[in-house]
Amino acid sequence: MNARFEQQLEFLVEIDKVKQIFRRTLLMDQSRTENDAEHSWHLAVMAIILGEYAATPSLDIARVVKMVLIHDVVEIDAGDTYLYDEQAALDKDEREQKAAERIFALLPGDQAQEFRALWEEFEQRDTPEAKFAAALDRFQPLFHNYKTQGASWKQHGIRCEQVLQRGQQMQAGSPFLWEYAQTLIERSVESGYLAP
Repeated sequence: MNARFEQQLEFLVEIDKVKQIFRRTLLMDQSRTENDAEHSWHLAVMAIILGEYAATPSLDIARVVKMVLIHDVVEIDAGDTYLYDEQAALDKDEREQKAAERIFALLPGDQAQEFRALWEEFEQRDTPEAKFAAALDRFQPLFHNYKTQGASWKQHGIRCEQVLQRGQQMQAGSPFLWEYAQTLIERSVESGYLAP
């Protein structure tokens, strides 16, 4: 085997750990919480299916798919930070930067640079692709909460104002998804899934 291939395999072994990082989002059947690998896969499929609703019509969907597939790899070391956990968010960037340095460095130089750049692009949310990827990342758990009658929201005492505040980020990547999300939020409050 050559050194490049061995490095690639080492990275693939390492990212298998993403399957062990459990989020607070319940599967739609409410049988358990999803893991990061399932979340990333779901976002990748959503990017392909819902790409037509991106704020920018000429979006590079393949780039969005790559971004969402690797955006949570850093959680192998940094752990998942719950969207509404303000205390854990204080050192989130520091934890994730450190994790990115270690994990992406497992790859050969060119791929390490590409994946790190994709991850940073997602985090900075400056490009149309990153904005759409981020919109999907916010929409997916909200949609799950709606479909599970607010199970996770109720469990963690989340209120409507918090969901609106965190969800606003969708607007930059997909005004359509943000408008639909607001409808789901209103319905959730009316149905008792989400506290006003």
